[in-house]
Amino acid sequence: MKKFNIVKEIIIVDRVALMQALNSTKRFAITHDGRVLHEPYAATDIFIYQGQMTPQPTSAMMPTKPQTLAEMMGYKYKIVEDDDRVLIKAGTAWQDLIPLNMANCDYDDTTGDGIDKFSDDGLEEIGWQATEFGVLYRDIVDVIEEKCEGILFCIEHEGDNYQFSGLGYITDRECSRTTAFDYCKERVEKALSDTNVYPAGEFTDD
Repeated sequence: MKKFNIVKEIIIVDRVALMQALNSTKRFAITHDGRVLHEPYAATDIFIYQGQMTPQPTSAMMPTKPQTLAEMMGYKYKIVEDDDRVLIKAGTAWQDLIPLNMANCDYDDTTGDGIDKFSDDGLEEIGWQATEFGVLYRDIVDVIEEKCEGILFCIEHEGDNYQFSGLGYITDRECSRTTAFDYCKERVEKALSDTNVYPAGEFTDD
């Protein structure tokens, strides 16, 4: 899986498309790969912004000063205008992006509790069964991130004060299920080989 660390990534957006969306006063979104979209959105979209612009009140006594792009988008976004492009850094907006993207992610690693569930029923069945044998969801995710295609949408600060928070999106569902099953099967078989820990005949049908 590809890591998309929004602390480091610069999202490049077409200036004309962005200005049209801002001036439309309709709700729109910007994806992690720089597309400007209007509702309805696809389940595969990952967002770095959602919102709409409210027209400024006008007064003959006090002419309205045009807002800059930075003012329109908000203080949590760092914006550089470069001819026909707009360059956006969205790392500071991370806490706002979690609820925007939570519904469509395959696993949530944004809390101190770690990963405790897969949204995919097939993966969840494997993970739930494997926990009985000491296999953590994090163990399974590490293997999936190494071997399968997808995007780990996250913030990651390296160094002494390391910080990580992320949402996982798996694009190759078959790879993830096969990889998880094979990994857990190997771990469970190894655990069962120790009859002192798992005596024969003491298992439920599950």
